[in-house]
Amino acid sequence: MRSRVALAAAALCAVALLAVPAASASRYLQRGIFDDAQIHYGNPDQVFPVLKQLKTQLIRINLVWGGANGVARRRPARPADPADPAYDWSAYDRTVNYAQQYGMRVVFSIIGTPPWANAAAGVNVVPRNPLDLQRFAAAAATRYSGRYKAPDGRTLPAVRHWLAWNEPNNPIFLRPQFRIVRGKAVMQAAIDYAKICNAVVKGVRTTSIGAMKVACGVTGPRGNNNPRSPRPSTSPLAFLRAMYRAGATGFDAYAHHPYYGKRQETPSTPPPQGTRGQPATAITLGNINVLVKELTRLYGNKRLWITEYGYQTNPPDRLFGVTFAQQSRYLTQAYGIARKHPRIDMFLWFLLRDEKRVAGDGWESGLLTATGAKKPSFAAFQRLR
Repeated sequence: MRSRVALAAAALCAVALLAVPAASASRYLQRGIFDDAQIHYGNPDQVFPVLKQLKTQLIRINLVWGGANGVARRRPARPADPADPAYDWSAYDRTVNYAQQYGMRVVFSIIGTPPWANAAAGVNVVPRNPLDLQRFAAAAATRYSGRYKAPDGRTLPAVRHWLAWNEPNNPIFLRPQFRIVRGKAVMQAAIDYAKICNAVVKGVRTTSIGAMKVACGVTGPRGNNNPRSPRPSTSPLAFLRAMYRAGATGFDAYAHHPYYGKRQETPSTPPPQGTRGQPATAITLGNINVLVKELTRLYGNKRLWITEYGYQTNPPDRLFGVTFAQQSRYLTQAYGIARKHPRIDMFLWFLLRDEKRVAGDGWESGLLTATGAKKPSFAAFQRLR
């Protein structure tokens, strides 16, 4: 599992003040964990009992199309057919089977372009032909429709929740973020992402199973909107508007990652104002209704999924980490905000277990330390209802 983007480089942003609405709470909120390193690539006989202790309802898994650990090892002859020999689904079959055994549901996030789909431009570059991605999404949705038999004769469990990519407003996951056209900056990532979103939606829809839901957006909390910076990125609201203009449509929910920006921020703290008193460009839990308001204006009454959230702890992160007690308290507060919100249907905590720090890098928002010791947040997650 990759480390989160350094929050320091991303902490630009400004105010926004809308509070969580007083309307009736969401009737559909489900909670879960996102930690590919532990859940998908770790030892399932050790990890899934721990997830069961936590009363986990959902697990998010990156369903990698191409690149390292990708399903499509080469260009398939029949790309919409999950039985095409170019595809290797074995790791994902194992994970969905374990999830079913332990009473959990999977959220698949389709991500990563194979070299043959974009002339080896990189896993974070849009495929040249969106139909390639659409057909892969169709193959994946067919395989995990709840009606497909694996080679061993067992019917594979159904996957009902799907995400299109991950943080496309972040150049780590989608580039280029901008292009300069006739001297003017164009939000290229949002244009490319509209193609990704539509391809995944159309592909999943080919299964004709109405219970399947697709979320687009999957945006990170902040961006600098500066095409000439060393690391250009796009703020969530700017990205949402641009993907709308580019024609992204048909999805059931919008996904977002409303992380805090500084360790002094609680889940209800709005992000700080920008320069010269400009409104905030970041979207955290503290101003989530700013995103909801714009989402409603553009797309109507779409549902909102929080598909990543977390607080790092100190130790070991001295820069962004909060105390173990604060992490536990903030987890409870953040879930409470989501629980009271009538539009939020999903709340996924990022990391079951802290990543091991390598050269000072790593992400430590786990409910367990890197050595496996339970933090107070472990019991706090167990108490969520």
